[in-house]
Amino acid sequence: MTRKTIYLASPLGFAASTHGFMAELVASLREVIDVLNPWDDQRFASEFRELASEDSVTVRDGRLAEINRELGKKNTMSIDAADGVFAILDGVDVDSGTAAEIGYAFAKGKRVNGLRTDFRLAGDNHGSIVNLQVQYFIEQSGGAVVTAVGEFVD
Repeated sequence: MTRKTIYLASPLGFAASTHGFMAELVASLREVIDVLNPWDDQRFASEFRELASEDSVTVRDGRLAEINRELGKKNTMSIDAADGVFAILDGVDVDSGTAAEIGYAFAKGKRVNGLRTDFRLAGDNHGSIVNLQVQYFIEQSGGAVVTAVGEFVD
């Protein structure tokens, strides 16, 4: 039987403070499923750092726009190639990029599961765990919002 593949939708690569959690999460997930983690690809990391000190706004912004298109396309192709999406929902509000990836995956008929370990209230009202549209897409895809990786099945 072929193992399924998920795309990890998350903002965990942006801050050094979350890199350790991301490594542990990905290791746990990879015990049961293949993971396409967009943060594994560090091709542009050094270029982002170099562009931060670029004196020419035109050069900097032009190259950043190119990189953004390349990253967006790569992430879209990874979601298309995956069987489903596993999204990190922590924070006061779901990360906008993560929310966009959830919506895209739902529209493509992918199953989406979400992990929320954050105890703060983040729903639109007491009937939702997170943003109601994000939660709707997750649940209507056949997925669920879980509070621990061990609850993630399939």
